[in-house]
Amino acid sequence: MRSLASDTAAADTIPMKLVVYLGLLAAVLMLLNQAWNTANPTMEDAQIKAQVEAASLSIRSIQEGYARDSDESYSPEGTMCTLEFTLPASVRYLSFGVDPDPECNGKLKDSEWTYENNTIIYQYKNGVKKRLFLEGKPVHFIKGKQNSGGAWMPSESQENTLTLLPPEKSGVVIEYPVSGEFVFELVAQKGIRYTMSHF
Repeated sequence: MRSLASDTAAADTIPMKLVVYLGLLAAVLMLLNQAWNTANPTMEDAQIKAQVEAASLSIRSIQEGYARDSDESYSPEGTMCTLEFTLPASVRYLSFGVDPDPECNGKLKDSEWTYENNTIIYQYKNGVKKRLFLEGKPVHFIKGKQNSGGAWMPSESQENTLTLLPPEKSGVVIEYPVSGEFVFELVAQKGIRYTMSHF
């Protein structure tokens, strides 16, 4: 009868089995990593699209509401909506009614913006842009700014002139990081209804 201490046949195969098992485990982990890297952009894109579509529904829902007259200091607040975004770091900007990077070079202030009412645009850092069109009546977006009394007013009316930009030349841009709550209010000035940002 062979002694257990002198039986070395099995001892020689243990390191070989360990190497094979570790190699198989590494191959499985590499395949899982590859699958995740392939699926992640698709999942990210679906998440972004869902948030932008929800925002478009909120914006459309306030369009028939009450528009505050921004020329009257005691006018009650216009109909508002709050948009919530947690867009990933791959998104460079989200814009409402304007394309701030028509040349797709990643610079938002080096060329004239292209105004596109009824459109929400988001651009990835790799330059790819996606657009969502708001159906129905024209939606004119305009940037808001707090005046000295703390009231939100269209920013163009507080600049050098007392006139607003024409509705076809107004828009709002949220640059990276696009995360948090963003309030829009319906306002009217000179008979035109604007969806004004409070940020």
